[in-house]
Amino acid sequence: MDAIEALKKRRSVRDYADRPIAKKVLEEIIDCARFAPTACNVQPWEFVVVTEREALEKIARLCNYGKFIAEAGACVLVLCEDTKYYLEDGAAATENILLAAAHFGIGSCWVAGDKKPYCKDILKLAGAPAKYKLVSVLALGYPKSAGEFRLADKRPLKELLHWEKF
Repeated sequence: MDAIEALKKRRSVRDYADRPIAKKVLEEIIDCARFAPTACNVQPWEFVVVTEREALEKIARLCNYGKFIAEAGACVLVLCEDTKYYLEDGAAATENILLAAAHFGIGSCWVAGDKKPYCKDILKLAGAPAKYKLVSVLALGYPKSAGEFRLADKRPLKELLHWEKF
């Protein structure tokens, strides 16, 4: 899947096949995350990849809208040092993960992280130092349905594109 196709076909997937994701594929996905844009090249991010079923279940119980994490092949925690632009930097790395996952035919879902009441509990579960913030929790897994990667149902370009002024 090329970059434009991944951008247009990526979608939130919450129903996963019982199929592990190869460590090499997870490493490649995280490698793509480190190439995200970052303010002043600070690169405040760290990534914790969780694949153990018990830990996935704990994370799923902590997240208000992420119960499906328990069935995912992996969960990526995007952490950033508390820098001036940690949220922007972490969000850019998060999007790179979602797009790289789509490239490999892996479904994903971005579960909210930053400022949620469960952040401290997930950071503790991950063993993260106190200087880090949880930017996002990402469920990854091969979709149960083979038709997951299709063009997304989005607003037409002509409805949202403005030239020169709104």
